[in-house]
Amino acid sequence: MNKRSWSIIIIALVIIIGVGTYLFFRSFTGNNIEINSVIPDSTQNSETNKTTGNASTPAATSNQGSKVAADALNGQWKITDASKVYFSVTTSQETVNFENKKVSGSWDINVDSPSAMKGNGSIDMTANDSGNSQRDNHIQQADFFDVAKFPDATFTATSFENLPTAWTEGTAIPFKLTGKLTVKGIEKDVTFDAQAMYKNKQVMLSGKTKVTFSDFGMQNPHNVVMSTENDIGVQLELVLDKN
Repeated sequence: MNKRSWSIIIIALVIIIGVGTYLFFRSFTGNNIEINSVIPDSTQNSETNKTTGNASTPAATSNQGSKVAADALNGQWKITDASKVYFSVTTSQETVNFENKKVSGSWDINVDSPSAMKGNGSIDMTANDSGNSQRDNHIQQADFFDVAKFPDATFTATSFENLPTAWTEGTAIPFKLTGKLTVKGIEKDVTFDAQAMYKNKQVMLSGKTKVTFSDFGMQNPHNVVMSTENDIGVQLELVLDKN
């Protein structure tokens, strides 16, 4: 085989490998999920407005702005099907969001004694959805979330800091939500910058924190065409009904 033939073969291989790498890369990139807050933008503080996605505003009520009675708040509240948890990973190209609608748990509210409050939640880790089935299947494998062995992630609240005794209908209340997040059987203390709001006989809770891949024994994904930051954004967007 002469040099010209070898040159043609090498060029063809380079093109094939380049196209293949590009297609593989594209199959794992592209953000398809927008983050939506359960608390309207107009009631959130300016820092929250910078970092959350578009919000759908709940219907107005005649009680807007009125004081909420303690007995309307105190008691156990259950996370509803309208709730979501988002995970966000930033690559060298963009930030990719994962949405999880399979969230359960409860919040025992006691405005008279915040230290007596309890809260817990569970997330079905098989239900993380980025709008890309290849990517979603990939993060379920043993080198990432290992959902076959650890199908759920859990959160147990340990403190609710700066929650006032008096709430106002339709007004967001900023506070710190601290607790233990368990992923892949590994427990980590985390603090959410959170807001809570009572409206239409429901409680909305929105909170954000960051963890890392290494916190839970994982390596952030990277290859020759893409790198990923070690941080993982976690965002709670919960709607709760009173039991």
